[in-house]
Amino acid sequence: MDIRIDEGLKAYIDPLTPDEHEALERSILAEGCRDALVLWGDLLIDGHNRYGICLKHGLPFNTVQATQFKNMDDVHLWMIDQHLGRRSVSDFQRGVLALRKREIIAARRAEAAAAVQAAKAEAAEAANGEEAPWEGDTDPVVAKALASVAKVPDEALDTREALARAARLSAGQVKMIETIQEKAAPEVVAAVKAGELSLNAAAVVATLPVEEQQAVAAEGAEGLKQAAKRVRDARKKPKAAKETEAGDEQAAAPAASPEELQARVAELEAENERLRQQVKALQDLLAEQQ
Repeated sequence: MDIRIDEGLKAYIDPLTPDEHEALERSILAEGCRDALVLWGDLLIDGHNRYGICLKHGLPFNTVQATQFKNMDDVHLWMIDQHLGRRSVSDFQRGVLALRKREIIAARRAEAAAAVQAAKAEAAEAANGEEAPWEGDTDPVVAKALASVAKVPDEALDTREALARAARLSAGQVKMIETIQEKAAPEVVAAVKAGELSLNAAAVVATLPVEEQQAVAAEGAEGLKQAAKRVRDARKKPKAAKETEAGDEQAAAPAASPEELQARVAELEAENERLRQQVKALQDLLAEQQ
């Protein structure tokens, strides 16, 4: 059968690096294409690199049909889950995939909620405003509405901690990836994907104006690292200045004299004695009531 390639689907997952692709090609040439290509009808879902290598060298391959998909979002969710479990996927890639999964789930939840609301309104109108009774645990109106929309995964991924668990990252790393996704210039993202810039440094650089990010990216990985260092140093200076100012204020405060210290001690002792008397009075009162 003819196999159809969707370029958008092929690009949905970041491509292999040249070294990774070369290693895969060597493996297939030595051992053959051991893993079957996954198809949805005639559409190739998984195995784009293997397919290309097999065509290039005229090697045989097997295919398997995925029949569980209802729409392209199902395909995307399956692809995301497949790659989240692969060791070769970088931290940044896993974080991006988890964020994409959250977007799909959020859209499905919103669609399901709208369908249920519309179905309930229609049922209420048919019942002249009265809520129709039902038997069993599930409202048939709700069940019918949910059956009309795409299945909503159980996991919401609506917290940073849930995203971190799905991507096998820390919550801090997820926050950095969110910052990079929202604010980083394409050149900065490319440096992260290439492994030239850490998540931490990229998230710091992403706080700069886009034009400035692009300017330092033109200087290469070292320019980006130096920019991240400058931003961190600039953040430290106000904090250090505040700490110095607080220390100066404490140093400038006149020291108490021995007489003043003795008077303060006497005040505290008197206050303690007053509190002891109050406690004793309360204890006596409780004893009388018992």
